[in-house]
This record gives sequence, structure tokens and C-alpha cells, in this order.
Amino acid sequence: MAKATLKNIFSKKNNTADLLTDMISRLDANVCILDDNGKEIFVYGLPLYSDEAPVVFEDETIGTVKDNKNHAEFIAEFLIILLQKDQERRKLGSEVLNLYQEINLIFNFSDKLAQTIGANAIAEIALEEAVHVIEFDFGVVALWDEENKVMKVEASRGELFFDQQKINEELPLLRKIVLNGQSEIIGDITILKQTGIILPDVQSVIFSALRVKHRIMGAIILASNEPDKYTAGSLKLLTTLALQSSSAIESSLLYEKNIREANEREEAMRRVFEATGKFVPHEFLKSLGHEVITEVKLGDQVEKIVTVLFTDIRNYTSLSEQMTPEETFAFICLFNERMGPIIRENNGFINQYLGDSIMAIFPVNASDALHAAIAMQREVGELNKVLIQNSKSPIQIGIGMHTGPLIMGITGDFDRMDACTISDTVNTASRVESLTKHFKASILLSDASLNQIENKTGFHLRNLGLVQLKGKHHSINVHECFSCDELPQLENKLTTLSIFNEGVNNYLNKSFVLANEAFKKVTDINPDDRTARFFYNISSQILESGAHENKVGIVEMNEK
Repeated sequence: MAKATLKNIFSKKNNTADLLTDMISRLDANVCILDDNGKEIFVYGLPLYSDEAPVVFEDETIGTVKDNKNHAEFIAEFLIILLQKDQERRKLGSEVLNLYQEINLIFNFSDKLAQTIGANAIAEIALEEAVHVIEFDFGVVALWDEENKVMKVEASRGELFFDQQKINEELPLLRKIVLNGQSEIIGDITILKQTGIILPDVQSVIFSALRVKHRIMGAIILASNEPDKYTAGSLKLLTTLALQSSSAIESSLLYEKNIREANEREEAMRRVFEATGKFVPHEFLKSLGHEVITEVKLGDQVEKIVTVLFTDIRNYTSLSEQMTPEETFAFICLFNERMGPIIRENNGFINQYLGDSIMAIFPVNASDALHAAIAMQREVGELNKVLIQNSKSPIQIGIGMHTGPLIMGITGDFDRMDACTISDTVNTASRVESLTKHFKASILLSDASLNQIENKTGFHLRNLGLVQLKGKHHSINVHECFSCDELPQLENKLTTLSIFNEGVNNYLNKSFVLANEAFKKVTDINPDDRTARFFYNISSQILESGAHENKVGIVEMNEK
């Protein structure tokens, strides 16, 4: 509170002069009142004085009273009573002002905190509010980092008034002074200056701990270049700020922790779904009406018309005998790494990797499967270049496909479930692939697959006629796609296509002599056409058997 002076009670707000004038007139005296500097502040009557008395307030002489009727001491006591009343009024006004400031501070701060998330933002607001009610040159909100055992500045106003490195080097002192859980005005900052923590210009320091229950989170620290700057009222206001800040920062840190943990759980689940998607294709789940594997239930199923594609590496057994198990595994991985993306790029998904084989499903259209098959055969050509460069034997693959109904579903038991496909379409597609070995063809597709392809002119195709598959009661019509053949072979097959088709038609019509002649012409023109040679050989065998009258124009397969 400001120093008491006689001038305070003679201000325009008070009626002291009127009271004195009335009282002195009744005493019929001449009176003069001087301040502590001897300056007149009140005069009544003529300047004729024979008596004087000092005005002593709180052991300090703050003025003098002179009069001519020995009433000076009485008037001085009256003035002291007026001073006491004025001081009480001022004190009450100060308390009311402080209370108002505190209430206003709490209201404004609470309103801003309700709209703020993040320890840094809360710390900034705390200093912003503090500057309105407490005078300071420098201020910081520092939080204790328990993991790294250091104090970290979250927000600051003005230049930093301390050496952050020194603070963390003097942790015992820091714990004793600032991190003791108290709120204090540091009267003697000598030790802080001696250790180099506080910069030389700082003269006053006040702080309040940021505390939640028994945990000390940090402190709000204010400093001034003026000595004895802070009062108990300042400390009370700062403590109010610190209490609200502590709760808000704790809630924010808890919120951030929950968000971080939620994100970590979400990321973990994403990785799980990503991993499971590599074992159970996402397209498989979508076909069942699910987005993630956790939605899958035992017995889920759906029936769709799809194209099933099988691939198989030729002579894989003898090939693997030339390699160690590690080399075999590496080779299969290399092969699958090249084939898998092609299948996915053409709207298919891999249902199973079967060692040296792949089973893929194309749910949209058979043309997707055929485009994939052509690209896969061309990729094998690129792979063979790498194998040859590394002194490895080149490989060949056969690809077969069939279109038809297929049930995709979840089977097993409640402790062990598996995604499976159940359909004769799968068996037929596998058998069509096995036909590539007999027909010496790279890509074969059934009539059912061909019928689903709208733009057939976009592919180079040859009809191979009817085939009776082992274990099947009905024959199927198969076609060769030779779009993937190397350019000389592709041109030769196109040149002989009409003769080849004539041979197949004769074979189907049991005209084996004419069929044999046609296939002979094709092989004479194109000796590397192994499919035409297959038909030439089988028709020759029928003719040589002498029982061609009893034969039908269907190729019978006695092996799978």
C-alpha cells in the first residue's frame, strides 16, 4: 500500500477541510497544518501561532499542526484518526480491487481455457492473463520433463531471464527453490545469480508451482528488473493462475496421451489389417460384404460368377533338384513377386500361392484374366533374361482359366477359420491349365471364359476343339491364346491360322484324314508350332490304329 501522507486526507474526494473549518471555528482558533516537507496544506485564520504539535502516524512524523489556543495536539490526534480511517478505506478498496481482479482473472482464464487444447497454448494464455494483473519484465511457464529429467520452457514473454542450460545443471537447487511445490516471492536471489541461473539485471522473482495433487509439473516464473516488485496480492493472483493452468495442462496432457494411444492402436490395427490382407485378400473380404477381417464370421459365404486362373511352372521338379532348398525358396519368391502385381493390376486377386503354382480369381470379367495371362507370360520372358545372365536355366509356365459359379466363404471352426473357395469351376480351371502340357500351349481358356469376353478381336486366338477331361462327364471347348508368342512365331501362327482352323473342324467332324493333312501343312510351314504337331501326331495315331471309324472328334485326357 502507498505511504500515508496528510495530502491523502485533504483530497477533493474527502471533506476533511470542511470538517476542520467547522471544528476550528467553534474553537475560535487560528490553525496551520504543514506536511512533512513543511509546506502548508491547510490554513485557517490569521498567521498568529503560539502552540504546535507533530502529526505522528505509524512511528513516522508526517506533518505539523500550529495554533494560537493550545489545541494543536488535539487537532493532530484528530488528523491521525482521519488518516487511520483513510488507510482502512484504501486497504478495503485494495482488497476489493484484488478480489475483483481475481474473479475477473478466473472468469477470463476459464473461458479461454475451455477453448484451448495443448500444453503450449495453455502456457501462452497463462502468461497473457498474468501480464494484465501482475507487472513483470520477463515471464516463463516451464514444465518438468520426467523422462529426460530437464525443465522445458513451454511459453515465454520478454527475453529469457535465466540460462536454461544452467538451470538443468543445477537440478538440486532447482528442486529446492522452484520445484518444491510452493508459491513464493524469492526475497534473496543472490544464490541464483551466483550460480549463473538468473541473469544480472533481474532484481525480483516470483513463482508459483504447477501442481496436480502431489505431482509437480513445473512452475510459472515471473521476474522484474525492479527490486521488491511483488506483493502478497501478486502471489495470490499468480497462484490462482497456476492452479487453473495446472488442471488444464494435466487434462491436456491426458487428452494428448489418449489421442496418441488411440493413434497408436489405430496404427497397430491398420498394420494388422494390412498384414491380414496379405493372407486373406481384401477383394475376398469385400465379396463377402466386409471391409476388415474382424467382421468375418464362420459360415459367411457368397456365390459369384468369376474367372479362375491357374499357373504352373513346367518341369519344376527337375528344376528344383538342381537347387538347394534355400535357392528353391528364393526362386519361388522371385517368381511370385513378379506375377502377383500383374494379377492385381488387372483387377484380380491371388487366392492361393501353391508352391510352383498360383490360383487367382478375377471377379469382373474374363478379359481381365486373359490380359493378365499375356502379361505374365511376357514377364516370364523378362525373368528368363535375368536367369540366363546368372547362368540359370530359363523356365516356362502354362496358364489356364475357366469361368463359372464359385462360392467364396469362411469355413473351419470357431478356433480356426480359413477363407476357402468351393466350386467345380476351380477344378475345371486347374484341368484347363494342365491341358497346356498336352497341347504344348502357353495360355488356354475354356469356352465359358471366351464367351464372357466382349472384344475377342483384341486377342489372337485359336480354337482347339472339344476335350474330355479326366473324371468329367461332359467335354468342354478350349481355346489357345497366342498373343504372348514371340514375333516370328506369332506371325507364323497368324499365317497358318485358317489351315489350323480347318484341321480342328475336320478333327471335330471325325474327318481325321483331312485333319491330318491340314496339321501336316501347318507343321511344314511352321515346324515350331507344337500345338499343331500335337494334333498331327494324335490324328496320325488314330489313322494308324485303323479304328478311326469308331473315334469321335474329342481329345480325351486320361491324366489330370
